[in-house]
Order: sequence, then C-alpha cells, then structure tokens
Amino acid sequence: MPTHCRFQLKEIPAGKRTKGSDITRILHDEGERLLAAVPRDCHVIALERTGKAINTEALAVQMNNWFSGGRDIALLIGGPEGLSPECLDRADSLWSLSDLTLAHPVARVVLAEQLYRAWSILENQPYHRAS
Repeated sequence: MPTHCRFQLKEIPAGKRTKGSDITRILHDEGERLLAAVPRDCHVIALERTGKAINTEALAVQMNNWFSGGRDIALLIGGPEGLSPECLDRADSLWSLSDLTLAHPVARVVLAEQLYRAWSILENQPYHRAS
C-alpha cells in the first residue's frame, strides 16, 4: 500500500484453549487486549459474519471518505469464537466479508487484498477488472 494508505497489522495472541476452557472468559480477555491496541480516536469497524456486506466499489468509496476524513481506521478481526461483546459494542460499524465463517488468518488476507483492490480503483490502476 502507498504511504498515504498505510496498512499496519497488529496481531493480538489468542488465548489458550483446552477442553475445559472458559470460552466466555477467554473471549473477554481477548477483547480487552484487542481494544487496548486500538488508538484513541480511531473509527472502529468490527468484522462480523452477521455485519453489513459491502462490495469492492463501495469499499473504494468508503476508503476515499476515510482519506478526506483524517481519522485512522481500526478493522477488528476476531479469533476462533469471533469478537467479544465489548469489541462489538465499541465498533462504529459492523461489516461482513462473507456469509461464510472464515478463519481469522484467511480473513486478514481477504481484507488486505480488498483494501488494495479498493485503493487500485481510486487510483485508476488496472488491478481491479470487474465489469
């Protein structure tokens, strides 16, 4: 990504899961660590399977609005059980990458590729070839 559209990945380690783990507690702890990594004045978007689906062209329009808005954007991707209720409450909006449940490493790749694709639309680059 170009310097004016810096993409920074902050990976928050997932809590250890065993057969008898308290998943509610693990999800809460992961959420606290995730929210602690979000800078103060960010616009927060939580990626959630039940969130609003957007297409690539709409993402490009949104990205253009972000550029003119001057705020940083934080895109939250949950672990195996998704995002904690606290993360969902903190989010300014909920987006869905797919109706399918995606493993969080796959979701990161899909999201990064779509951000690059949206940027390429804004820059009239040939990468995006949809009709």
